[in-house]
Amino acid sequence: ARPPRVVAALALLAARLRQLPRDTPSPMKDPIRVGRETKGRRGKGVTVVTGLRLAPAELLALAAELKRACGSGGTVKDGVIEIQGDHRDRIVAELGRRGLPAKRSGG
Repeated sequence: ARPPRVVAALALLAARLRQLPRDTPSPMKDPIRVGRETKGRRGKGVTVVTGLRLAPAELLALAAELKRACGSGGTVKDGVIEIQGDHRDRIVAELGRRGLPAKRSGG
């Protein structure tokens, strides 16, 4: 069961995206990039989700859902979601299920 705050934030995001006129550029038009980084983490890899243009509350709610889907910890830093471990494929699939255009980046 999802916490009510998460459900409300995701519903708000979906409603905002539906309200956009079809001819205006979508805030999600550019694909979301899902990559892997090890810099500054003593060799430990994290999955990094960039390109999300969401309000801070929506970003935190999405990060919580992705962490739960991956069964891993993580954080939000400077508008970027970081999930511990290499979960690129799982996150791309999860974002695709939510209607967000995500692309795997890097090797």
